[in-house]
Amino acid sequence: MAKQLTLVYLRRGEEVLLGLKKRGFGVGRWNGLGGKVEEGEGIEASARRETLEEVGVTVGALRKFGIVECDYRNVEKPSVLEIHLFESSDFFGEPIETEEIKPRWFKLSEFPFEQAWPDDRFWVPWYLEGKTFCGRFLFDGYDTITEHALREQPVSP
Repeated sequence: MAKQLTLVYLRRGEEVLLGLKKRGFGVGRWNGLGGKVEEGEGIEASARRETLEEVGVTVGALRKFGIVECDYRNVEKPSVLEIHLFESSDFFGEPIETEEIKPRWFKLSEFPFEQAWPDDRFWVPWYLEGKTFCGRFLFDGYDTITEHALREQPVSP
């Protein structure tokens, strides 16, 4: 069974807030804000909680734009992650650096693909075009995608 996670992309005009992971899973990569959905917690509640914990920002309205499944094989602990993707321009507070995340605003045209997860190259352009989608990525380790499928479709909240 897949573990559920959330990612939130905070938007400020033509900029997106990303976090550089300082420890744990994904260390050294720029990513949206988020993490594991806790037992008994709703997906949107998890997205809001994780954003507050990671950068001290309170999120209001969320727009869900995608779900991607990442299947990691040939790693110490193989896992399947079901990642629910959100964006929000409705937030309160200025992002702060925490023990886990160093936040930074990026121009949309300067998304740091070289330091992001490999699957971002496939689906982030769709996100930036305003598409909603579902996708699946099969990884060999954490850096090599061996198979992928991405399709445009509505996503439920």
